[in-house]
Amino acid sequence: MNKEPVILILDVGKTNKKVLLFNQQYQLVFEESSHFEEIFDEDNFPTENLHELTNWVFTSVNKLLQADNYDIRAIHFSGYGASLVCLDLAGNPVFPLYNYLKPYPTDFKNDFFERYGNEEKISMETCSPMLGNLNSGLQLYRLKHLFPSKFDNIEYALHLPEYLSYILTKKHFSNMTSIGCHTMLWNFGQQAYHSWVQSEFIHHKLAPIKNGNEVAGFFSDNIPVGVGLHDSSAALIPYLSSFSEPFLLISTGTWCISMNAFNDQPIPMAEFKQDVLCYMTYQGKPVKSSRLFAGNEHEIQVKRLSEFFKKPNDYFKSVQYDSLKGVFSSKEITPDNEPSIEFSFSKVDLNQFSNYESAYHSLILNLVELQVISSNLVLHGAPVKKIFVDGGFGKNVVFMNMLAKRYPEIEVYSSVVSQASALGAAMAIHSSWNLNPIPTKLIELKRFI
Repeated sequence: MNKEPVILILDVGKTNKKVLLFNQQYQLVFEESSHFEEIFDEDNFPTENLHELTNWVFTSVNKLLQADNYDIRAIHFSGYGASLVCLDLAGNPVFPLYNYLKPYPTDFKNDFFERYGNEEKISMETCSPMLGNLNSGLQLYRLKHLFPSKFDNIEYALHLPEYLSYILTKKHFSNMTSIGCHTMLWNFGQQAYHSWVQSEFIHHKLAPIKNGNEVAGFFSDNIPVGVGLHDSSAALIPYLSSFSEPFLLISTGTWCISMNAFNDQPIPMAEFKQDVLCYMTYQGKPVKSSRLFAGNEHEIQVKRLSEFFKKPNDYFKSVQYDSLKGVFSSKEITPDNEPSIEFSFSKVDLNQFSNYESAYHSLILNLVELQVISSNLVLHGAPVKKIFVDGGFGKNVVFMNMLAKRYPEIEVYSSVVSQASALGAAMAIHSSWNLNPIPTKLIELKRFI
């Protein structure tokens, strides 16, 4: 039996962990999803079960290596960011993999800025708003000063995607998609670690930098293994490969991230406060982006609606768009008059709605209004002709119709890509496993007007 040549991708999200195989035409030929129960750190805050995750990587890879119908030519990873695995000389974790949603102590924040300058200056130099534990550099700062003896035992602190690669290769590397993603580690103007990182000698704990399209090492003697990519940056790769005309990608999931790779305008402090930041392509190019916690809010409010109207949790998937239920403001929203971003639907009395459908339209209206505010922050100064929405909201007809009506001068599309982050990770190391040209039609589009 002839085995099909494939690349194996492990895509690690906070909720779901996926094993995927793509063939040489980048068609998805295998997918398996797992979910792990969280454990708790020393402060009883929920966090990733690193031991179970590590075992899952080994088990998944070895299982597919023994498959009769697939010839694994390469392995790569995409994973969520702002999370560090601190390893000692023997390769054992020194600390838990802390949850980036864990509140950051105010005293450490104040101490940091007293030592190294005001928040505005450092945020602008690192393209990172102050986000607490979402700034992985500040995680290291806290650990160094809270647990100095344990911190000294760290040989390397690896971001999660690069740790996944380390599991198979035992090679320590960093890459720019992780370093450049709201870490507060990297000085974008100087293209080097920020001076505070060097003053704290934290750069000695960070692994050598390797490009995201390079191989970190080999598994089972001859299978090339990529260095690992931050999932949001990986999701952009299929789009940059398919479209040369400027576009905005809104990647939707727990976070809705608006990414404009064609916007090189500086980020003023007012925008940092609206959650604007820079991601980084695997080639090291900044991507001006804004974030909105809309997927998380949608999950919370859908559960509330289901309980109130006595409907199944996934009932929203059956709701069809009704233009009469969506009323839009005609006032143009620009960076000069944007209101603050606030999820207001949680304060709405559900008794005013006659049915689930009306309430759901009101919820989505609130989320779309906030999405427009968030997306406009990166559209300003670098207009685009197309907006692509992938992920969960791209499949939501109520959301897509409402969003399209807010952008009558821009073509708005839902885009269907088979696992964009995983596909991007596969494409990043194309030359290491695939002699065929990358196909030109990897993305299925549907326009909304």
